[in-house]
Amino acid sequence: MKKYYSSGEEQTALIAREICADIPGGTVVAFSGGMGMGKTAFVRGALKAYGNESFVCSPTFALVHDYGGEPHIYHFDMYRISGLDDLYSTGFFDYLDDNSILFIEWSENIREFLPENTVFVDISRGENENDRIITVTGGAF
Repeated sequence: MKKYYSSGEEQTALIAREICADIPGGTVVAFSGGMGMGKTAFVRGALKAYGNESFVCSPTFALVHDYGGEPHIYHFDMYRISGLDDLYSTGFFDYLDDNSILFIEWSENIREFLPENTVFVDISRGENENDRIITVTGGAF
């Protein structure tokens, strides 16, 4: 387990770059944390760790964004997923079959269906409004 402290979005993105520099293709990165905690800011920084300059926004309504790159990166939002049937409708299991990295917001809704080597990133509020505590477990952490 590793714990990081962030004082804002820019620092969260830098922390993500550091963490993701060691995460290989074929990895699922599963986020938990309330709305506005910085999950999308983390993904924005993570893409930069892979040299990917794509515009990043939350996939709340699209369910998944495809950012391409090498490794190929997908960004899921499972906020509205409430069971296995909903999860199948996203095509999620098909994305697990290649060497892509999957970033999954609201992963607590599908936790029982995540692979064993999933990297879990929990983001919670710190002492001040913009402060965040980022806890990373699983995978090589």
